[in-house]
Amino acid sequence: MTVSADTIATLTTLSSLFGLVLYVVFAAGLWKTLTKAGEPGWPALIPILNWYYMVKLSGRPGWWMLLFFVPILNLVIWLMVALDTAYAFGKTTLTGILLFFLPWIIYPVLGFSDAAYQK
Repeated sequence: MTVSADTIATLTTLSSLFGLVLYVVFAAGLWKTLTKAGEPGWPALIPILNWYYMVKLSGRPGWWMLLFFVPILNLVIWLMVALDTAYAFGKTTLTGILLFFLPWIIYPVLGFSDAAYQK
């Protein structure tokens, strides 16, 4: 079975659009979440810089952002940041775990809900 070039082009276009939509939803949710915490919202639009602000949002020192570049350790750091961010908004451990696995859903939930930043 061969796949035509048209099919590959269509699938590539659709997956690119899906990724763009996920990024826009994530950035909008992070923007709103950052503004709730008293930080500027625009860094949510810039990949890698938004890691720095997510680390600050969690109450950890900013240099922790560099730990995202260390393989394997980055997963542990991301989980800690996700849990601390959930706790900073008065949410449960489950919310932190969901923030770890589904940030493009949970950041908009934190940003557009009535959750208040408590740190």
